[in-house]
Amino acid sequence: MANTKSAAKRSRQSTIRHGRNSSILSALKNGQKKFRAAIAAGKLDEAKAEYVNVTSALDKAAKRGVIHQNSADRKKSVFNRALQPTKA
Repeated sequence: MANTKSAAKRSRQSTIRHGRNSSILSALKNGQKKFRAAIAAGKLDEAKAEYVNVTSALDKAAKRGVIHQNSADRKKSVFNRALQPTKA
């Protein structure tokens, strides 16, 4: 239990932010799973569409501070490399 008004407010803010961040992370993970499934199935068009969605979501999450920018960049790089061999 918070002892001061400011501590109570920080607790409320923390709860709200935790809910928002966890939903964003969950959506990110689902998008990444869809991308990996499309790559595994060899569906190039579907994989390209998912790549665009996932990279956009990663950038937005990094911009809002849900994940670190370097983490987003690293994941985008890995996904781009996964997409490259299927083009050949």
